[in-house]
Amino acid sequence: MKNIKKEPSFWVAIVPIVLLAILLAIVIIFKGADALDGGTQFALILTTAVAVALSMGLYGVSWEELEKSIAKNIYSSSASILIFLFIGAIAGTWMISGVVPTLICYGLQILHPSVFLVSACVICAIVSIVTGSSWTTCATIGVALMGIGYSNGFPEWWTAGAVISGAYFGDKMSALSDTTVLAASTAKVRLFDHIRYMMYTTVPCFSIALIIYTVAGLYLYDSNSAISTELVDALHQSFNISPWLLIVPLLTFTLIAFKVPALITLFVSMLSACVAMLIFQPSLVAQIGGGEVLGFKTAVLGVLISCCNSTSIDTGNEVLNSLVATRGMGGAMNVIWLVLTAMCFGGVMVGSGMMAAITKTLLKGVNSVTRAVSATVFSGIFFNCCTGDQFMSIILACDLNKGSFDKLGVDRRVLSRATEDSATVTSVLIPWNTCGVVQSMVLGVPTLVFMPFCFFNLLSPLMSIFVAKLNYKILYVKDKNDVSEKNIVAEEVVEG
Repeated sequence: MKNIKKEPSFWVAIVPIVLLAILLAIVIIFKGADALDGGTQFALILTTAVAVALSMGLYGVSWEELEKSIAKNIYSSSASILIFLFIGAIAGTWMISGVVPTLICYGLQILHPSVFLVSACVICAIVSIVTGSSWTTCATIGVALMGIGYSNGFPEWWTAGAVISGAYFGDKMSALSDTTVLAASTAKVRLFDHIRYMMYTTVPCFSIALIIYTVAGLYLYDSNSAISTELVDALHQSFNISPWLLIVPLLTFTLIAFKVPALITLFVSMLSACVAMLIFQPSLVAQIGGGEVLGFKTAVLGVLISCCNSTSIDTGNEVLNSLVATRGMGGAMNVIWLVLTAMCFGGVMVGSGMMAAITKTLLKGVNSVTRAVSATVFSGIFFNCCTGDQFMSIILACDLNKGSFDKLGVDRRVLSRATEDSATVTSVLIPWNTCGVVQSMVLGVPTLVFMPFCFFNLLSPLMSIFVAKLNYKILYVKDKNDVSEKNIVAEEVVEG
């Protein structure tokens, strides 16, 4: 067919977005926490079909163009899909090897329940700063903290909120973080200038979150609860708890510190947990492999099932049985299906020009710093919803808003900060975004359930706009008529 290439109008471009919101609301109403078991994926597929029909029928966009855009979008998430599989395998192997049970037992002895929530948030923040990865933090230490919280009687959504808040604070402020580097480089800002400037909004948000978790921990703590004691006893009866098992997480964090690629790090972590499993939990491996004594066949089957399939262990404690159950790589298939459908939707919206039409309309009338920051914040959240990918959201939010900041003579550190305050931290709050689905998978809590308790992530976009409204520490380029790449990253700025 001929490619007419008319520019989509805002009112047509917004139709798929509105339709998606309606369909997702219906799915959530009828399926609730099971919305990711097919309902959300179908809503994304149907909305993608509508976007394709509008693009081809009204604006003459060829199918080949849309297909290329979809393929490009899926390619950008291919590494994430492999990471999902490895995280599923790590969840299984770290549990069966006894790594997570050991962390839970030691954590229950060290962390007093009354300060558990705030401690969980701080621990995840530290680990995430060191590793530069919120995903690795949640999939390792986060899983153990979920068990500790459960053992102490804390609701799982409160623990998940504390874990995610800490993990994304560290991810945002770490020089090793992909998102931090990406935001700085896309906005053409020096990395450490970007990190230092983010402190004006990030530290207040994190401080408020810590206060909330401190108060909530004191309120939710039940000194008469005996759950933790019962679970520790059951863990010792079911697993061989040993400090030697801590070598596995230490090896993982060492590889991350030396900047070994994520896929290699996760593979080595999985492999080391498999070795630990055979050494420390031979009877469990034999049981999973379908035998009573560990032999070559039961060892191979036990390791394969722990990595790839669901596992369940009868500990004699119903609460603990659900806690140590794992799903392996197979448990990531719903997540991968969701990511693929989200990438298709985002690819069509970008390739058809509908995304650009929407953002162009939203950016009209941006004539002040507050409006420029607000537009960037809303763009980051909007792209997280539409593209389903955190990295693409950061790039699009920076690229589409940098003209507004240059026109106003505002230093691009304000742009990069607003992008991180929105695109980086809100990605985990979107059920079909890659961040939202992976954290839901590893922590075992639906995204919409933990979302209201991720206080750092919820406060960050609001704080960014609030600080801009106060005109506090807003940096301007001295010569507004010469906003070149050189002086954007220069130190010659003035504060408003």
